[in-house]
Amino acid sequence: MTMRFKCALLAALLPTLAFAQAPSISQTASDTGSAPAPNTISLSQDQIRQLIRETADHDMANDKKQRDYTYVEREEDHRVDSKGRVKSTEIKTYDVMEIYGEQVQKLISKNDKPLSEKEAKKEDEKIQKLIEKREKESAADREKRLRKEEKDREDSRKFVSEVADAYNFRFVGMESLDRRENYVIDADPRPDFKPHLKEAKILPKFRFRAWIDKDEAQWRKLDIQCIDTVSFGLFLLRVHKGSRIVIEQTRVNNEVWLQKHIALNADFRLALLKNFDFNVDITDRDYRKFGSDTKIIVLGETHNRQ
Repeated sequence: MTMRFKCALLAALLPTLAFAQAPSISQTASDTGSAPAPNTISLSQDQIRQLIRETADHDMANDKKQRDYTYVEREEDHRVDSKGRVKSTEIKTYDVMEIYGEQVQKLISKNDKPLSEKEAKKEDEKIQKLIEKREKESAADREKRLRKEEKDREDSRKFVSEVADAYNFRFVGMESLDRRENYVIDADPRPDFKPHLKEAKILPKFRFRAWIDKDEAQWRKLDIQCIDTVSFGLFLLRVHKGSRIVIEQTRVNNEVWLQKHIALNADFRLALLKNFDFNVDITDRDYRKFGSDTKIIVLGETHNRQ
């Protein structure tokens, strides 16, 4: 996994969404440790929509700043049976870095054990191959790649506008997370929503709750639940009702908000195969800035960090 979750659906939703299926305040309190405080302020529908657009703009800025950081990501995957019992577990830990604007993962351990010498060498070679490819990239190819990246950012901005228009919002109250005050906002799909973008057709199949930092208008926590089956690629992938993802961010170096934790419970069907149930827990830590002279060096050593 990279910082932005690989699933196409969630990648579209992460910058802006949050919630679980219609939980009561008491249910939410059991998840977060405290219930939102009774309303002492109020936000209108228009104010909430503007706030969501603002947090999305900030998230795009965070995404650019993240390119100056390396970090460690630990992914724990659990396959579960129909009764919710764990059938198998796989744990992978990565060093994550940006190389010529591309986020890259370097596997450093499996099941909390170091890689074998052969596996570690293969990871080093993979990174070095990418570096060499970018170093040999022509000016024309580089310009083409950068244009595509800018188009993707613009498409994200357009999608945000759809998100802000796709829901009826309700201001729940204020809640403290890590000693910072947050707006808590619930949303239900609008029955009259008509998407302009093809990608936005999935929005009515989700409800969400968002925790948004009051002082910096940054999303702090997202809690999303699928409320209807979502199909991708001519039904090759079907994500079922009840699948849920919770995402948390943290403030780093007093300058940027970056991903801290993802918890995913998913039920899906791939092509004509049987249904798969799995739980994924991803933790990101040890964010550190790195210099422009950072490079991948020989086996047994690590890349330079400032």
